[in-house]
Amino acid sequence: MRTSEKRLLPASPISTAEDPIVFVVDDDQLTRNSLSSLFRSVGLKVEVFESAVDLLKYPLPAVPSCLISDVRLPRLGGFELQEQLNRLGVSIPIIFMTGHGDVPMSVKAMKSGAIDFLTKPFRDQAMLEAVTGALERDRKRRNEEKNNSEMRTKFESLSPRERQIMSLVTTGLLNKEVAARIGISEMTVKIHRGSVMRKMEMKSLADLVLAAERLGVRGT
Repeated sequence: MRTSEKRLLPASPISTAEDPIVFVVDDDQLTRNSLSSLFRSVGLKVEVFESAVDLLKYPLPAVPSCLISDVRLPRLGGFELQEQLNRLGVSIPIIFMTGHGDVPMSVKAMKSGAIDFLTKPFRDQAMLEAVTGALERDRKRRNEEKNNSEMRTKFESLSPRERQIMSLVTTGLLNKEVAARIGISEMTVKIHRGSVMRKMEMKSLADLVLAAERLGVRGT
C-alpha cells in the first residue's frame, strides 16, 4: 500500500502546494522506493503508485508535474494508461521505463506523446535529466494555458464594436481605413482602439497583433 511505503522514505523538505510533483507508477516496491529517494534527494515532491489503476483514482493537482511509468504493469499497462489519460484530456509529460525495451516499443511510446523512454537499469543522472526536462515542459505549458485564459477573459470584456475594431486594426488597416470600412468616424475608431488597448493591457500594436493571432481573431 502507498501509505506503508511512504513510511520507508526520507522526509521531504519544506514545500508548497505549487511545488512540482513527480508521479511514479511501478509494481516493484524496490523501484518505487529507489526513485522516491532519488527525487526527494534533490528536493522534488513524489507520489508513488503500485498500479495504473491506483493512479487513475488519484486527483492530479494543478501544478507542474510528470509521470514515470513502467511499461509492463498488472491489469493496466503503461501504454494503456497513457491512452486512458489522453482520452480523459489529462496533459502530463510521461517518461516510460522498462526492463524489456526495444526500438518498436520506444517508437510507439514517443508517437503516443511520451517524452522519454529509459531502459532498466538506467543511470540516476539520466532519470533526473529526463524529469527536469519533463517538469520544465509542463511548467511552460501551464503558463501558456494560464496566459491564454487570462487573454481570453480580457477579450471577452470587449464590446462587440471593440472586438470589431481589434479584428480590423490587427490586420494592418489604418484608423481611417477602418472608419471607412464600418461607416464610423476616424475619431470614434481612435477612441475604441484606445479602449481596446487598455482592456487588453497591451503596450503596442505589435503586442495586440500577437494577441489576436493567439486568440484566432480575424479581420472581417
